Amino acid sequence: MTRTLPGPTDHVVVVGAGLAGLSAALHLLGGGRRVTVVEREELPGGRAGRLDLAGYRIDTGPTVLTMPDLADEAFAAVGDSLYERVDLLPLHPAYRACFADGSSLDVHTGAEAMAAEVERFAGAVEAAGYRRLRDWLQRLYRAQIHRFIDANFDSPLGLLTTDLARLAALGGFGRLDARIGRFLSDERLRRVFSFQALYVGVPPARALAAYAVIAYMDTIAGVYFPRGGMHALPRAMAEAAAAAGADLRFGQPVTRLERSGERITAVVTDTGRIPCDAVVLTPDLPVTYRLLGRRPRRPLGLRHSPSAVVLHAGTDRTWPHLSHHTILFGTAWHTTFDELTRAGRLMSDPSLLVTRPTATDPGLAPPGRHLHYILAPCPNTDIGPDSAAWSDLGPRYRDSLLRELERRGLDGVESAIEEECLVTPADWHAQGHAAGTPFSAAHTFAQTGPFRPRNLVRGAENAVLAGCGTTPGVGVPTVLLSGKLAAARVMGLPRRRSTRSRPFATAPLPDRAGAPAPAGSPVPSMLRAGRRASAAVPPAQAAPRNRLTDAQEPPASSPNSPAAAWRPPAPGGPPDDPTTPTTEGRTG
Repeated sequence: MTRTLPGPTDHVVVVGAGLAGLSAALHLLGGGRRVTVVEREELPGGRAGRLDLAGYRIDTGPTVLTMPDLADEAFAAVGDSLYERVDLLPLHPAYRACFADGSSLDVHTGAEAMAAEVERFAGAVEAAGYRRLRDWLQRLYRAQIHRFIDANFDSPLGLLTTDLARLAALGGFGRLDARIGRFLSDERLRRVFSFQALYVGVPPARALAAYAVIAYMDTIAGVYFPRGGMHALPRAMAEAAAAAGADLRFGQPVTRLERSGERITAVVTDTGRIPCDAVVLTPDLPVTYRLLGRRPRRPLGLRHSPSAVVLHAGTDRTWPHLSHHTILFGTAWHTTFDELTRAGRLMSDPSLLVTRPTATDPGLAPPGRHLHYILAPCPNTDIGPDSAAWSDLGPRYRDSLLRELERRGLDGVESAIEEECLVTPADWHAQGHAAGTPFSAAHTFAQTGPFRPRNLVRGAENAVLAGCGTTPGVGVPTVLLSGKLAAARVMGLPRRRSTRSRPFATAPLPDRAGAPAPAGSPVPSMLRAGRRASAAVPPAQAAPRNRLTDAQEPPASSPNSPAAAWRPPAPGGPPDDPTTPTTEGRTG
């Protein structure tokens, strides 16, 4: 039995309307709590924000959606449905991997399609190795999901379950790179199934093999894209929360928490005071700890994940070899990780992620135009260039990235750019992200599971944390789970309930024509509209108060078309693996 908050919890204030906060809000509403969500920015989404730039609708945060049933679980808590509010498009292929030797591989989520692609790429022996790897990844996922990922921990003793032995027997406590190497000898294929370690801030050679579960999510459970962009997900979650009775307040930064002894009695914003029985805090850990007035003691300081430079480019052309998601691998591999996580240097031979969302949803750009998201991992500001250095380094690094893309086959990319926004670690730092990284604390062994910053903090008996800095960690699926786990700390484990048992109100948030870039987006360090110009993003503090109620104007956002009856497979089992159990309907 895990700990829950003592005392009354009738009215819960959730600080932050990102994915974690909205997930917590939906689960709390489903448990009968009165919920107020307070967000400093003008839009829901947090990191999953939206920038509207001359007709280009740009996702400023994550671009990869996996495990959509974890999001649907939050909707189902209030009798709603992700699949009726959002048109989810499965991506085929999930990724395209392009290598420095000129070869390329399409990553399919279906077993037969991927085995055939691996055989074409590297031969029958490697295809057989892929089949064994796939089976191992499925067993690894089943061993972890309910005991180690979708779970609250009160102490390391919570690890002592039969699933720990199963995970150990599967080699989960070995090294990721070595374990993948037991199945695949082709180094290019090994990269495809281990580069995901960078998501958690640890090189594959040092990451626990247990983190191959991310490869399961990417390469087996499937990759999806919401029509209208990734921002459609938090937008739909906010709509569902509003329909279920949540009081959503935008443009209200939290300035302090009122306390009586160890209990928080009210959340104070720049516009007023909100009494509460409990609070869920989703800002980055430094902001959360500052609000709480205390920082938990740790034997060692937190180590943070690498950061990223992101170039959003609206272009008048595209390149046929780009899929929706394309990974451009350089020649170097181990050297690259050493530069990013130890030496604190920019990649000398970069591997890049290029996302082309208009390949799937052309409506994200003006007619005949294309949107490209170019992500280059870089050191965080703790070990690499600091925030001040990026004011000069950013434009120069942008130019070097474009030259690199020219060499990787994107001929004429710089001249094709009509609009652009460059985001650097300085921008992440300005948003309050520790070490200038949006990827929070790295998932080293000492910062994983019960050793990760906990979602309960001593000295604040009615406060719970959620978000990527706490349990279970970084990534869209785990952040959604963090909100669910925070709600469980408030209410205890929920009873099984009938899902989608009532009709829901569809109250779309209309666009505001000509709306400025939302303050929830990283402040762009450079915009281009025929020429370079300085960004002018109004600060969140200047934003008007917004509520999703009939009586007040909803926040500016982009349109979302609720859709589709089509449902993707549950995350526990793709269509070609009927023996794999699913998480459909489970409450954890």
